[in-house]
Amino acid sequence: MLTDEKRLTIRDWAEDDRPREKMLHKGSQSLSDAELLAILIASGNKDESAVELSRRILHECHDNINELAQLTIHDLCKRFKGIGEAKAITIMAALELGKRRKTNEMLERKKISSSLDLFELFEPQLVDLPHEEFWIGLLNGANKVIETRRLTQGGSKQTVVDVPMLLKLALEKSAQAVVVAHNHPSGQNRPSQEDEQITRRVKEGCNAIGIAFLDHIIIARGQYYSFADEGKM
Repeated sequence: MLTDEKRLTIRDWAEDDRPREKMLHKGSQSLSDAELLAILIASGNKDESAVELSRRILHECHDNINELAQLTIHDLCKRFKGIGEAKAITIMAALELGKRRKTNEMLERKKISSSLDLFELFEPQLVDLPHEEFWIGLLNGANKVIETRRLTQGGSKQTVVDVPMLLKLALEKSAQAVVVAHNHPSGQNRPSQEDEQITRRVKEGCNAIGIAFLDHIIIARGQYYSFADEGKM
């Protein structure tokens, strides 16, 4: 005999309502975000189906996948009944794969010709972070990306940048040009005085060793600020 405690799994649903079958017959693009998330978690709780739980999770993240990605495994388990550690790990793993795919697609194009190219290059690494990170992009003479690397990681407000280490890395990789990026977890994309000082120091260092410094961008919740676009390079 079934009890109220039994969770309704995807296999218990009517065939037309099953997101796995829907994906199989109609393709992944036919599924809503909630249905895709429901496939990952497979079951809901005693009060909600997997899709209903997924809808609630997304609703509390303002239906924003980037906001969902900012949650930790602990956040998911604590805030949503029916999400245990295994399901939370599955969600985080899927989001990380999506982020890496986006990064790889950008790296395949490689050539940097605008601040938007830089935003697309660095945004997957920085958009979800609750703390600041400072990244460097090393370019060859054709402005194609040789490598991207995180240089430093700081707190929620500021990260310290080791400019000599940045210049040393550029020389080791025989870079002809350098771009840098960091994030503002607060969502404010305007530069601080410290950001402007860092930009000046990196520019002075690059000038001293004959490497072009093309841009410094600040990424904040899907928006960005470009020092080059603002004429501050």
